[in-house]
Amino acid sequence: MPEALSAPLVVEFPFTRSLGPVQSAFLTGLRERTVLGVRTGDGRVLVPPVEYDPVTAEELRELAEVAPTGTVTTWAWNPAPRRGQPLATPFAWVLVRLDGADTALLHALDAPGPDAVRTGLRVRIRWAARRTGAITDIACFEPYDGPGGAEVRDHDGTFADPVTRITAPARLDYTHTPGRAQTGWLQALAEHRTIGERCPACRKVHVPPRGACPTCGVATAEAVEVGPRGTVTTFCVVDIKARNLDIDVPYVYAHIALDGADLALHGRVGGIPYDQVRMGLRVEPVWTEGGRYPDHYRPTGEPDADYDSYKDLL
Repeated sequence: MPEALSAPLVVEFPFTRSLGPVQSAFLTGLRERTVLGVRTGDGRVLVPPVEYDPVTAEELRELAEVAPTGTVTTWAWNPAPRRGQPLATPFAWVLVRLDGADTALLHALDAPGPDAVRTGLRVRIRWAARRTGAITDIACFEPYDGPGGAEVRDHDGTFADPVTRITAPARLDYTHTPGRAQTGWLQALAEHRTIGERCPACRKVHVPPRGACPTCGVATAEAVEVGPRGTVTTFCVVDIKARNLDIDVPYVYAHIALDGADLALHGRVGGIPYDQVRMGLRVEPVWTEGGRYPDHYRPTGEPDADYDSYKDLL
C-alpha cells in the first residue's frame, strides 16, 4: 500500500466588489482618519455601519461620526500571527465599542502579553501611516488612558475622491492529505495512467477514487485502470480569463467519462475550436513534459459516441 501523500495547499480567491453609499463613506472616512457609524430608527449607532437594520430590516442612511477611542468588550490572545494578519508579533483579537457607538468593531490590539489585556480596557485607534480606504487603515488598537471621546456628530458622508470599490482577499493555507485512495490515483497520474476503484456492491468504477462508494457507502479497494480515452458528456465555454492562467479565452471545460469509468471527471478540451466541442465527442489526454496530470484532452478522430452510451454519466 503506498504511503499517503501530504502537501501544503493554498486556496486563494480575491474578488472585487462595489460599495454602496454607506460602506463607501465608512471606508473613505477611515482613509481620512474618521470613523463613521449609521443611526437606526431607534437612535442606536452601529459601527461598523450596515445598510439595513439587523432587527427591523429598515434601510439605513443616516451617518454619524464616533470617537477613535473605545472600550474592549471581549478578547482572545493570538500567540502566533499568520500571514496577512494585522500584526507580525503576538497580539489580541478584540471587540471594541468605540465611544458613541452601540456595537463593537473587531480588530487587533497591540499589547505586550495576555496579562495586559482585559475586558473594560480603554483603547484608541493607531492609524496606518499609508491609508487607502480599507479596514487596514486602522493599523490596530493600542491601550489608552486619556479622556473619553467627543460627542457623536452627524456626518453627511461626503469626502473628496470617495472609495467606490475594494478588492477583498480570500485565502486559506493548510496541509492536505488526500488519503490512501487518492494517493494511488495521483501516483498513477504521474505515470500517465488513470485509475479508479470498483465498488464491491454496485460494481461501479469511481474516478477519482474516494475510498468509499458515494452511492452504496461501502469501502472500495479494487483498483481499476480506465481510459485513457473518453467521451465528453457535457461542457461549458469559459469567457473570463483567470489570473495567472496562461490559457486564451474562450476555452472549453468539460465532464469527460473515461472508458471503463462510471463517473465523469473534469478536464479542459483543446486541439479544436471551442465552438466545435460537443456532447459525445471522443477525446484523449495530452500530457506535457514532466506533467503530473493531463494538460488537456483533444479529439481522437473517432466517431462521436452514441448518447445512450453516456446518458447516465451526465
